[in-house]
Amino acid sequence: METTTLTTRQIVGTFLDFYRERGHQLVGDATLVPPPGDPVLFTSAGMHPLTPYLEGRPHPLGRRLTGSQRCLRTTDLDEVGDDTHLTMFQMLGSWSLGDYPGGQSLRWGFELLRDGFGVDPGSLHATVYHGDPDSLDTWQHLGVPVETLGEDNWWSNGPTGPCGPDSEIFIWTGDGPPTGTPSTDNNWVEVWNHVMMRHRRHADGSLTDLDQPSVDTGMGLERMAMVLQGRSSVFDIDLFEPWTRTVSSLWSPSRLVYDHLRASVVVIGDGVHPSNTGRGYVLRRLVRRVLTTLWRDDPSRTLQDLPADPIASTVDHHGLRIDPLYVHDVLVYEERRFASLLRRGRPLIERLLLRGPLTEDDFLYLHDTHGIPRDLVEEVLTTV
Repeated sequence: METTTLTTRQIVGTFLDFYRERGHQLVGDATLVPPPGDPVLFTSAGMHPLTPYLEGRPHPLGRRLTGSQRCLRTTDLDEVGDDTHLTMFQMLGSWSLGDYPGGQSLRWGFELLRDGFGVDPGSLHATVYHGDPDSLDTWQHLGVPVETLGEDNWWSNGPTGPCGPDSEIFIWTGDGPPTGTPSTDNNWVEVWNHVMMRHRRHADGSLTDLDQPSVDTGMGLERMAMVLQGRSSVFDIDLFEPWTRTVSSLWSPSRLVYDHLRASVVVIGDGVHPSNTGRGYVLRRLVRRVLTTLWRDDPSRTLQDLPADPIASTVDHHGLRIDPLYVHDVLVYEERRFASLLRRGRPLIERLLLRGPLTEDDFLYLHDTHGIPRDLVEEVLTTV
């Protein structure tokens, strides 16, 4: 497809303006930290803050909503480094809370992609759940190729709660005309998911119909920018430029380093500090994975050399109310703690390894007596 010069900021504006012109009210960007009582560590999808309203509670702003939500998924950590996965990302969303049906959502989605973003309809492909004939009929009427799949097109935010069939929209990024289908060719990149929230899954796995069927859509901003800006990965878009420009001049380029530092900035900006439990431990692990990567090639590398520019750009983009210099201080302090733990833990590990491979008792001893967690032993100390 032909690329555009749209910046990420313009993509956000185009998306939100499109839906506001169609009667959707703007909901604010919630933090990564869910409200008290929510069992999840971090907001992982744009719909998460709206779950009570998708289940039927009236929303104070009405039945048509749109917004942008920052999200973090620890389940994707091992996939970070490929062309499309990020630890922390931004989700653009639209929601119909018992208002218009899924077919209308798909038609508007097609219109926004074609007219708002200038996407060639010939570069689109959709997938639908095999038990959702309405979505299939809608795409066929629009002339968009559609593939019928099974559980890959069933969406839920967890083992219980609202769920339903979804329709995913893909854009062709390969050279030459499109070939294959999204399930057979990785040049199809998913950019948008429209979920038909029709059911509630209970603890025993059974499904009941929601009293108020709704529609929840989520577009990955970074992936959409990658496609529209003609880049080969999400790490090449304008949003990452402050990171790739400054960090690559300090250390050899590493997508994991860019990703984890950027995510850490937002997590700290949302009020989380490194700790040994919960959200703080996720942050601690992100920083330690960065340091492990940096020190593997050169133990003298330090986050003290990280310039303020990429931190400040991320703080500004997400509207975080925090001083970038404070974020830098948190990162450096955590580096010092980690370095101290390594100095103390390495000889302990080496002595245990003289007896042979580490046992479960060894891992328990290191954790309970010396505060050295298992992942640290496995990922760092046994490789040095």
